[in-house]
Amino acid sequence: MPKQSFKVCLCWRRVFKTRVVEPPLDIKNAFYSFSPSGMMTVDDLLRFLIEHQGQKNATKEDAQAIFYSLKHLNIFQRRGLHLEAFFRYLLGDLNLAHPPSKVHHDMNAPLSHYFLFTGHNSYLTGNQFSSASSVEPIKDALLRGVRVIELDLWPNSSGNDVNVCHGRTLTSSVGLQKCLEAIKENAFKASEYPVIITFEDHLNPNLQEKVAKMVTETFGDILYTSETENLEQFLSPESLKKKVLISTKPPKEYLEGNTQGEEISENEGGTVANECQSSSQWNPPEEGEHVPDEDEGKVVPEYRQLIAINARKLEGGLENWLSDDPKKVSRISLSEQKLESAAKTYGTKTVMFTQRNLLRVYPKRTRLDSSNYNPFVGWMHGAQMVAFNMQGHGKRLWIMQGMFRANGGCGYVKKPDFLLHRGPNDEVFDPNLPWDVKTIMTVKVYLGEGWHQDFHHTAFDRYSPPDFYTRIGVAGVPADKDVKQTATIEDEWLPVWDEEFKFQLRAPELAVLRIKILDYNTTGRHYFGGQVCLPVSELRTGIRAVPLHDKKGNKYKHARLLLSIKFEAP
Repeated sequence: MPKQSFKVCLCWRRVFKTRVVEPPLDIKNAFYSFSPSGMMTVDDLLRFLIEHQGQKNATKEDAQAIFYSLKHLNIFQRRGLHLEAFFRYLLGDLNLAHPPSKVHHDMNAPLSHYFLFTGHNSYLTGNQFSSASSVEPIKDALLRGVRVIELDLWPNSSGNDVNVCHGRTLTSSVGLQKCLEAIKENAFKASEYPVIITFEDHLNPNLQEKVAKMVTETFGDILYTSETENLEQFLSPESLKKKVLISTKPPKEYLEGNTQGEEISENEGGTVANECQSSSQWNPPEEGEHVPDEDEGKVVPEYRQLIAINARKLEGGLENWLSDDPKKVSRISLSEQKLESAAKTYGTKTVMFTQRNLLRVYPKRTRLDSSNYNPFVGWMHGAQMVAFNMQGHGKRLWIMQGMFRANGGCGYVKKPDFLLHRGPNDEVFDPNLPWDVKTIMTVKVYLGEGWHQDFHHTAFDRYSPPDFYTRIGVAGVPADKDVKQTATIEDEWLPVWDEEFKFQLRAPELAVLRIKILDYNTTGRHYFGGQVCLPVSELRTGIRAVPLHDKKGNKYKHARLLLSIKFEAP
């Protein structure tokens, strides 16, 4: 049996035996129930896929492809799979709990019927106060499937060109032209469905005219512009494939020499300045402060024509903001705090508004560390654009990534039917009423492997193998949130837990399965060993492999878990 040594000092090493994991009892029972002779044929494997794994549409070709994938292993035998080869298949990429898939949602409904993978201040490389602005975060977001990119437009220091930056902070700027070119180059590499650019506009008419020329020349035929200013219904993602759309408020006139001319940003607010770093003090006005529009008759027509999705100015109170004009659709933006207020007081009105209109939610301005908020408050009320800071990592960003692994990772996820339904008397779903349990999800955590290949042998402990445990839970509507934990397996690169957990789900359509592996440390600082979040609605049942990801959401090459997943009526 192989051994692994850890150097404690010059004259002493700790030596640990490296064991080979045997298939758990459930795997043995499944194998022998479908292949009593101890050798699983292609036909036996096909029956296993259909009857045990729930793959009702599996074919003999699927079973043969699995056989073919194991040919390179020394344990493979041409006449069939024995237990060890079957075990390797279960841990392999042809048996994933959530395999890569094609787009399978109906993509012909209006844009308002989908959740969109949405970024906030997409150009920032780090925190919201002093980090650099760059095209690299924009590229990375698009390559991860993000479909809504936010750009804050400001005059440069000379007032003759347009920069992108987070105004009145210490963040640096990047030229708008560079951002537009980065979007064009990367827009449709991860998904062919439309990219929406939301502009936060702090420009005078001369610069708006310049922006119109930049956008038109950069995107050319892939830029979608609407023939009418007031749409009665948004177009569908399918009809807008490989198109770029601009969304912003209708432009306003900035009078020459008018020092009182101000425009409040959707996100932060403040007075218009000639450059992004106009002040070393970040002192935006109170949220909700309003400055009246200038005369809209003096706007640049070329700039107005760019706008495919009108962002509506907020006037009056929450109830008025959520009013639905039957003659036209629009987009509004609310901070996370305003959304929480709307959810408490106007829950059904918010759901009704988002059935036809677009609601964008953005982080509160105190999240200078680029942290994020609970996305489910927005999703359970139908908000399509739950805008997240993509610069860092953490639980909420992992949940966001997990949600948008659904539907082939195309960046558009169809809303559940209950958020779109209207009754005969215009009644809609009420998020504030009690939710009935729809299904019970049972997850059994068998074992894990691959860390010794993806990590240095002292990555977790200088003097011994890791002490892994698994935290597994559900992120979703408040009643579905739950977290459970396995025992800690000490000094083992190949931990076997064999523990089962049950989760009651009231809104499985919105739920995300959360898994996190930690190395237990007596100091209280437990070391990260991988994570993954997966959409519950697309999980495959049966015994499945689940590859793990690093903190940034990149998949490890080898580290993974073996689970069993099943759903049953409550």
